[in-house]
Amino acid sequence: MQLPSRFHALAAGLLTGLATLTPAAPLAALPLAAWLTLAAREDTARRMGWGAFGYVGAHLWWVMALAAQVFGFAPAGLLALILYAVEGLFFAALGWVAVRLFPTQRGRLWALAGGWVLLEYLRTLGTLAFPWPTLGMVWLNTPVIQTADLGGVLLASWLAVTLAAALADWYAGNRRPLTFSLALLALAAGYGVTRTPADGPTARAYLTRTDVDSFSRLEGGQLLPSLLQASAGRPPGEPVIWSETALLRDLNEQALFPGPGISGAGLYSGGLNTVIALDGSGQVVGENHKGRPVPFGETFPLQQLLRPLYTVLGTLTGFDLSTSVPPAKEMVPLVLNGIRYGAYVCYDSVFSWPARQLTRRGAEVLVNVSNDSWYAAAGVQQHFDLGRVRAIENRRWVLRAVQRGWAGSVDDLGRPRQLLREGQGGVSAEYRRLSGQTVYSRLGDLPVLALSAALLLRARRAKT
Repeated sequence: MQLPSRFHALAAGLLTGLATLTPAAPLAALPLAAWLTLAAREDTARRMGWGAFGYVGAHLWWVMALAAQVFGFAPAGLLALILYAVEGLFFAALGWVAVRLFPTQRGRLWALAGGWVLLEYLRTLGTLAFPWPTLGMVWLNTPVIQTADLGGVLLASWLAVTLAAALADWYAGNRRPLTFSLALLALAAGYGVTRTPADGPTARAYLTRTDVDSFSRLEGGQLLPSLLQASAGRPPGEPVIWSETALLRDLNEQALFPGPGISGAGLYSGGLNTVIALDGSGQVVGENHKGRPVPFGETFPLQQLLRPLYTVLGTLTGFDLSTSVPPAKEMVPLVLNGIRYGAYVCYDSVFSWPARQLTRRGAEVLVNVSNDSWYAAAGVQQHFDLGRVRAIENRRWVLRAVQRGWAGSVDDLGRPRQLLREGQGGVSAEYRRLSGQTVYSRLGDLPVLALSAALLLRARRAKT
């Protein structure tokens, strides 16, 4: 008995997602080519949707573990299937548009490639923004990722999906696109191997990591003592960096902070998530609000319409789902002892714009304060790796302090330099203060959006 085509698409998407998690991640282009081929032939919207369900599910399987932990009930992990299905609907919508605008199979193939990158861009916008997983991350451990300083991580996505479409086109008998795609990849790799670390004045910061579980953080009051203990090894006078919401401002905990340094800060009652700079006396000398509160975790879309649902979920989880964290209207570098720190909070590192805006405003080093106890299993490394791309896009070092994740430093080529992956403590990290702006810092995603439009134009001209 032959399986329905949607199961073939589901398998192709699943294999694509699984391949992105391996050391040979660029090989994800092969199952992605099969997925695009299946979708371009017929039943495009449905095949794109089912394929995306498998792709997102493979990459974000750890969300099941997170849901089970939040609800304290293992079967609740199945709620993650809703997330995978919603993400699948976005890709199904892409397939629906491709069918209506591009009448030929080859045209749909290239429309899906160009539309893929546009969809990744759109998934960074609005209150439901969730740009995870991003296809361009398949190049992270190759020289190709260095092109992110030209077009961001979406340029890497464009190179990946173009390769997959070219492979599919080659299978159909059209050789030229694959030759062109491989030539572009060779140029990208050549560009990458010529990048060298930038030179600048050296400085140091003390980066902390704690093992406190965020789910018991407020009840047990464990975080502040553990951070004070983790900071005990700091060299005298060296700025210390603490994790997300490490200080509760309405309890005046900032007075206990061993400044100078930078820390995440919030309120005991919730509704505020900031990163602050404090001088040696514990006085706040600058702050940024979180730029992108987590959808359905910190901000609650359609509050009036979904209020009954939020009430039920709040009762089940014990979390207050009635108050949304206000997003930042703008972000500015925090100046401490003459150094301009581009500081942002946790989930902000998944997006390009916070680090880019801070760099454009003169940040010499990027700082990410995070709470990764929300990211189970593979999610911890995925979150860290997404932050590495921010270093490449803007050619700045990234310093990271975290709960239950990876603390440490990343250089301006995106290479981890000093890491603390487990245990409680800190690391004195040397970094370079850098200036100047990359092409991406100046232009953002405009170049890659133009390249995606070029793929759509190619799709319109496709005859077969």
